[in-house]
Amino acid sequence: MKIAQIAPLQECCPPRQYGGTERVVAYLTDELVRQGHEVTLFASGDSSTAARLVSCVDRALRTDPAIRDPLPYHVMMLDQVRRRADDFDVLHFHMDLLHFPLIRSFAHRTLTTLHGRLDLPDLKPFYTTFADVPVVSISLEQRRPMPPVHWLGNVYHGLPEGLLPFSPVPKGGYLAFLGRISPEKRPDRAIEIAVRAGMALKIAAKVDRVDQAYWDTTIAPMIERHPNVDYIGEIGEREKMRFLGNARALLFPIDWPEPFGLAMIESMACGTPVIAFRCGSVPEVVDDGVTGFIVDTVEEAVAAVRRIGAIDRAGVRRTFSQRFSAERMAYDYLALYRRRCEPEPATHLALPDQSANTGPDLHVAA
Repeated sequence: MKIAQIAPLQECCPPRQYGGTERVVAYLTDELVRQGHEVTLFASGDSSTAARLVSCVDRALRTDPAIRDPLPYHVMMLDQVRRRADDFDVLHFHMDLLHFPLIRSFAHRTLTTLHGRLDLPDLKPFYTTFADVPVVSISLEQRRPMPPVHWLGNVYHGLPEGLLPFSPVPKGGYLAFLGRISPEKRPDRAIEIAVRAGMALKIAAKVDRVDQAYWDTTIAPMIERHPNVDYIGEIGEREKMRFLGNARALLFPIDWPEPFGLAMIESMACGTPVIAFRCGSVPEVVDDGVTGFIVDTVEEAVAAVRRIGAIDRAGVRRTFSQRFSAERMAYDYLALYRRRCEPEPATHLALPDQSANTGPDLHVAA
């Protein structure tokens, strides 16, 4: 099958340090190549891929200080994709919405994975206007705020099996927080949980410009007050395997409708259980009592820290392999690609009854 993968240009594929969408695109692309498909990746020129790379900018936009506005570069990339659309059986977009007006004439050969939050008020009229364009969710909970649209399926993210090795015995004796310093990720909760549990906390996270004030006024002063909290900054893949593998648990104390939460399955790959707040995709990703604990309050999180030794780390890794491998992710997407190659039905799919599709093992939901 000839497949085009179209990635955002903010980060390279995979990102050198923090980055979710481009990381998933990279893993999916390489796994599709491994399975024998002819894949072309539209991405930044500093990407590393087993596919044929079409360089749309020389380097990831976030790393280029000369870039002020990413929009023109994405429009130029989409023009390349539009001109070459007939070269592919299927075109898989990972850019949320910018391309929708350009693909109307060949939308039946496309799918778009929606990687972001969908509860923002400006999105409802947009997706109502483009209700015929086939889209894929990354959790069933992500769909909840959406109007009826052409849901093609639901595919959970996956990681290569050998990317993050299993660590049967954590050697660090600390709790971990991984991701971004932002109000919705609640690093303040992570600090409070660690302090009340009497454990060390290591924070590996980036600070975006938009969150600098939150860092300066809230998080940095908390770290200064608590000697058991260590901020180590933004880390890459090599550091991540040690950081997560040596942690007793990953704290995922979010306070927003997380569409998926890649850090949770990265932790599981290492065998490290997750203590996560019941928000967004968490109940679909974490098997309570098996791969970690789902909590509703800081008090429950502190109690979960004290019970974390009851979680079998080998079982955590085993569940990751069963549910969140890149191989499984690619198989799920291939099933959707094959449907894209079939004749388009006369009417589009209606929004499924989500109440009937809440099981944790559902990967592709028609």
